[in-house]
Amino acid sequence: MKIAIIGTRGIPNHYGGFEQCAEYLALGLVKRGHEVLVYNSHNHPYQKDQWNGVDLRHCYDPEYKLGTAGQFIYDLNCILDVRKRKCDVILQLGYTSGSVWGWLLPKKVVVTTNMDGLEWKRTKYSNKVRKFLQWAESLGVKYSDHLISDSIGIQDYLKEKYQADSTFIAYGATLFKQPVLQALDNYDLSAYKYDMLIARLEPENSIEIILDGVVKAAVDRPFLVIGKHETEYGNYLKEKYSGATQIRFIGGIYNIDILNSLRYYSNIYFHGHTVGGTNPSLLEAMASNSLICANDNPFNRYILGNDAIYFNDAGGVADQLNKVKYQEDKYQSMLQANSDKITNIYDWELIVDQYEKHLSEVKGVLNR
Repeated sequence: MKIAIIGTRGIPNHYGGFEQCAEYLALGLVKRGHEVLVYNSHNHPYQKDQWNGVDLRHCYDPEYKLGTAGQFIYDLNCILDVRKRKCDVILQLGYTSGSVWGWLLPKKVVVTTNMDGLEWKRTKYSNKVRKFLQWAESLGVKYSDHLISDSIGIQDYLKEKYQADSTFIAYGATLFKQPVLQALDNYDLSAYKYDMLIARLEPENSIEIILDGVVKAAVDRPFLVIGKHETEYGNYLKEKYSGATQIRFIGGIYNIDILNSLRYYSNIYFHGHTVGGTNPSLLEAMASNSLICANDNPFNRYILGNDAIYFNDAGGVADQLNKVKYQEDKYQSMLQANSDKITNIYDWELIVDQYEKHLSEVKGVLNR
């Protein structure tokens, strides 16, 4: 097949979840003998026209000048370009800024869209933006021939709201087997004597609830907050917790080996996400042998089941911080079970196989 991937800033990954997904899928599909074209921002750090056998097409992206509005122009430019290409299938990752141009997608090429999470539920957005996102979601459904859900919760939601069937394919991860203890030295940490979270600093990721729990627990272990904090909400958090010396705002860390090593040697890894499907950072924590304390919601429960500890509020966070010791035997079975899930369910090779099967099945099946 000839497959075009749109909806991301491009590969190799320098940005986030869908870019990482595009990277793994493109490499895996090329390895399986397919021709893959990935659309890249014109100002992506990698400027060549091919990367490890994957064809790249750079399109003008004014996000650096216009902010969010620039994403819409970039997606339009990608769609206008892909109309000129002879593809069997277009894989669209997300819908937020691309679905408004869905009517321009080529009529004789199959479009399958990974619908991502429930973006309109994010509390950082105003009511107007949330209404727009609901409309964009409906357009994503309307202008796609097929849909992909990365969680059963999203699959059920699409069926209930739009009477739309979707193929469940989870996000992927790779088991992390080579932690580097020296990675802790730069942060003045000792193995299993610190707790942490990694997330975008946004309200729906339970950051404030978790940090309120850290203050309430009053344990003397360092607590790392890893994520870009040069934002309005980040500044608010730093000011609110300026007196809590155990809380350290580290900023973004983009070296995956350092991140995985920090996860591996943490006492408790907190996952506060409440919106969306199979969250990449959750799978990476599972793959890094982390003892996970997750926000108790159906999305997290579906993935973790009984192989994690949970919190609902700051009191629950404090309770876990005070009583949990990573090295206790009862937690080791949780870690092993989560590692087994990565190997048997979420490994990227398995996920690429599922995408290949889906793309092969929908090739030529137009529903519009």
